[in-house]
Amino acid sequence: MGDSIDLEMRIYEGQQAHINRVTINGNDRLYENVVRRELRTKPGDLFSKEALQRSARELASMGHFDPEAINPVPKPNYEDGTVDINYNLKQKSNDQVELSLGWGQTGVIGRVGLKLNNFSMANLFRRNREHRGILPIGDGETLSLGAQTNGTYYQSYNAQYSTNWLGGKRPIQFSVGVSYSKQTDVSSNYYNSAYMNNYNNYLYGYGNYNYNNYQNYYDPDKYVKLLGIYVGWGKRLNWPDDYFTLSLQLQYQRYMLRNWRYFIMSNGSANNLNLNVSLNRTSTDNQLFPRRGSDFTVSLTITPPWSKWDGKDYAHLATDRNSPTYSKEQQEKYRWVEYHKWKFKARTFTALTNGQKCFVLVTRVEFGLLGSYNKHKKSPFETYYMGGDGMSGYSTGYAEETVGLRGYENGSLTPYGAEGYAYDRFSLELRYPFLLGNTTIYGLGFVEAGNAWTETSKFNPFDMKRSAGIGVRIFLPMVGLMGIDWAYGFDKVFGQKGGSQFHFILGQEF
Repeated sequence: MGDSIDLEMRIYEGQQAHINRVTINGNDRLYENVVRRELRTKPGDLFSKEALQRSARELASMGHFDPEAINPVPKPNYEDGTVDINYNLKQKSNDQVELSLGWGQTGVIGRVGLKLNNFSMANLFRRNREHRGILPIGDGETLSLGAQTNGTYYQSYNAQYSTNWLGGKRPIQFSVGVSYSKQTDVSSNYYNSAYMNNYNNYLYGYGNYNYNNYQNYYDPDKYVKLLGIYVGWGKRLNWPDDYFTLSLQLQYQRYMLRNWRYFIMSNGSANNLNLNVSLNRTSTDNQLFPRRGSDFTVSLTITPPWSKWDGKDYAHLATDRNSPTYSKEQQEKYRWVEYHKWKFKARTFTALTNGQKCFVLVTRVEFGLLGSYNKHKKSPFETYYMGGDGMSGYSTGYAEETVGLRGYENGSLTPYGAEGYAYDRFSLELRYPFLLGNTTIYGLGFVEAGNAWTETSKFNPFDMKRSAGIGVRIFLPMVGLMGIDWAYGFDKVFGQKGGSQFHFILGQEF
């Protein structure tokens, strides 16, 4: 009738294309095999879009290339039923040098750090191989060295080495590290003199301000030292999927204390031998600014149950502070620290719009419990130090795990005498990137809640301290992650409201 048309479509399914050639462009710092071992697209394999996307993710997670510039381009060869793949990469520097100054209880604290992310342990012992100056490079391994000190009262040194491909052929993680730190207390003469100085000022309007100089009251007979060494092993799993990694870490720490009033134990030495077992799944699409995927870790750290074997009566050991043998009994009680520590961390990333610059919703859930085998021998170490910016390092708490909670003072939820044996934290963030690439800048708004408890039996995930705020993050290739947050804490902690707080970020995220 002139108003219709006949249309015939014929579709023929040909053979699935095989990968013929894989070309990598833009890599000039790593050995070729170091990059190729991360790819899921090998010559001879059947072409898979999923494998192509997964390869791009693995290249981005290496940290050696600009994740926003990774562009795999498949080129079909219709004549022979194959496909060539070109990976166009943009190299970026990811070695980091840290020079920073801060202010602590006893004055200015300086930190120097060097992190090499393209180190080669093998080339350290071989001549005429790849070097940048005196540093051997090429294998994508990590070597970090750090020192933090104010010269007198506080010193900390650490060295770490890690590789994700032990032997270079299988995705087996290996790490080893050593650390040493010493913190010295201020003489009691300082506090006595400072008190009299303030008293004279109040009565007569004058005083000797030299008494306010901490350097005049350095007391080498009051200190805590910590020596630690660890070795770690990890393996990528194939089940439930190959995003999972099983990790083991054996660690030994020795605490050496003398007249140190900030712990349950004040004098003597304590030993901490522990094994950490963790299961991690990471499927994020980008290291610097993830838009999709998730990251979760469940871990257990255990020590041997020494109290079950040594036959000591801990119910009546080191219980009377007025006893002349109290200090000696403390040494016996904590000679070998024992505990079992459970942790769960999870983050999800959801892009709310399409494109590189998009709003990303980030959720976070954390739980931590520190248990004991014997209720009369609770560990004075490895407790949770909660509140504030979450920056680890110099603090009077020292041998504690630092947990941030924005909107509250550092450690305000677990002050001295109220050490945290359980905690939880929940947060919801909305992020937006202003600049992506080698230099990444993004803003964020967040709501957060959490709490800590002195007993695991008191743990209540619904009893939380709430906060909200805004912030910004900046990642510079040679410096790492930096940022600042403003947060307002809505609730009271030990009678003190959180209120308005500024938090600074350096080298790590909340």
